[in-house]
Amino acid sequence: MSMNKQQFLASSGIQVQTLELWLEQRWLIPRQTQAGVQFTEIDIARARLIQDLKNDIGANDEGIDVILHLMDQLHGLRQALAQLRGDLQERS
Repeated sequence: MSMNKQQFLASSGIQVQTLELWLEQRWLIPRQTQAGVQFTEIDIARARLIQDLKNDIGANDEGIDVILHLMDQLHGLRQALAQLRGDLQERS
């Protein structure tokens, strides 16, 4: 499901200033379309994760940068592994 900025703010519960900061820090990277910026459910989940890291765990901005970077790397590796597995199965 795709949503605009206002829908994202309502769904995520974050303030406009917070969203602008997170976009600037590239913690959230929504899709750019002709209709404007579009957010997905994944962006909502990531925003909630950031809120949990800040509020519940007490991570600072530098810690959140590291955590998100590591999570993105892990996700990329999982995608690469799935692709490799699929390629190997096609060859069998």
